[in-house]
Amino acid sequence: RQSASGNSAETAKFQFCRPSFDVVSEVDWQEVRNAVDQANREIGTRFDFKGSDARIDQAEGLLTLHADDEFKVSQVGDILRNKLTKRAIDITCLEERAVEKSAGGRARQEFRVRSGVDMDLARKIVKIIKDSKLKVQAAIQGEQVRVSGKNRDDLQAVMALLRKQALDFPLQYTNFRD
Repeated sequence: RQSASGNSAETAKFQFCRPSFDVVSEVDWQEVRNAVDQANREIGTRFDFKGSDARIDQAEGLLTLHADDEFKVSQVGDILRNKLTKRAIDITCLEERAVEKSAGGRARQEFRVRSGVDMDLARKIVKIIKDSKLKVQAAIQGEQVRVSGKNRDDLQAVMALLRKQALDFPLQYTNFRD
C-alpha cells in the first residue's frame, strides 16, 4: 500500500511539470581571453603596427583598444572582431563606444562585453512572446527568461520567433526540459 501511494505522488508530480526552456545570453570568458591574446600576438607581428604601441587590454567585462591614431584603432578592432568570430563568440555582444583621443595624440576605444539578459531586453522578450498569441508563459528570472508551455511544438515556435527578431543581442536557449 505504501508503494502505491508513493507512485501516485510521483505521477502527480510529473503531471505538473511542463516543458520549458531558458532564454539566456552567456559569453565564454575563456574564449574571449584567448581571442584577445591571439589579437595582441597578431598586432605585435604585423608590419603596419611596427614601432607603435597598439594593444588590447582586458578588464572585467571591458576591452580597451589602444593605438597611435583612429585608423589604427579601427584596424585593431577589426582584428579583435575576426579573432572573436573564429572562436565562436557572437560579436553582437560587443557594445562599442566612441573613439577617444588620449594624451600625446594617441587614440583608444572601449568595447563593453554584454552578458546576461538585462531587464529591458527581458521585458521586450516577454512582450514579443505574449504578442505572438502562442500558448506559453514567459517569466523573468534574474538574468534569464523562463518560457514554459504545454507542448514542445509551442516552445520550438517561440525559439524560432525569437531567432527571427532583430534584437541585436546574442541569445541562447538552454535548460530545455520536456
